[in-house]
Amino acid sequence: MSTPLSIHRPTTAVKGGVVLLQEAFGVNDHIEDVGQRLAEAGWLTVAPHLFHRTGDPNLGYDDLSLVMPHMMALTPDMIHEDIGAAFAQLEADGIDAAHSGIVGFCMGGTLTMLTAVERALGAAVTFYGGGVGKGRFGMPSLVEVAPDLQTPWLGLYGDLDTGIPVDEGEQLRAAAATSQQPTEIVRYADAEHGFNCDRRSSYHAASAADGWQRMLAWFDRYITAS
Repeated sequence: MSTPLSIHRPTTAVKGGVVLLQEAFGVNDHIEDVGQRLAEAGWLTVAPHLFHRTGDPNLGYDDLSLVMPHMMALTPDMIHEDIGAAFAQLEADGIDAAHSGIVGFCMGGTLTMLTAVERALGAAVTFYGGGVGKGRFGMPSLVEVAPDLQTPWLGLYGDLDTGIPVDEGEQLRAAAATSQQPTEIVRYADAEHGFNCDRRSSYHAASAADGWQRMLAWFDRYITAS
């Protein structure tokens, strides 16, 4: 079963490629919008549909019980296959690993850091990825793997995120700093989990705007310079 991919192509000069990893709610309108915005900034963006084996749903934000079966069905092999398909698409477009980045939100943010440990890419950005102290999807925790980063990594977290305590974020900051890569964590004092998503009640416009600009600057700094 081949992985469905949402592809957003710039209409102007292409800076490089970005793999975009979804929240736990599927490749929905929000993720498609993020892909389009990245394309408008010059990045050929590919979002793999990680839930395609369980129906590829477009899930709402108000009932997590509908989300869990799709998340729990994922295995490391499935995840690697789907993310690999996205990078293969970038390669088919002539964009190599050094000129590619990855960004993810929520569960996609977790998988972004894990990918940045497994692959040497231009840059990686995590928005509020969990699994910091305890691993998810049968994979190690982010604190465990952070010292082995192969890719410059930026983490964006909200201090009001009840699922990712501030002390865990600081443990992750310290662990990432021991890697041989440039790393940074930015914490937003007034932001909850999901602060970048304007479809969610936790949306925080100021934090979202700042995080978006930091992401673009990180990509510009490390991908285009590679």
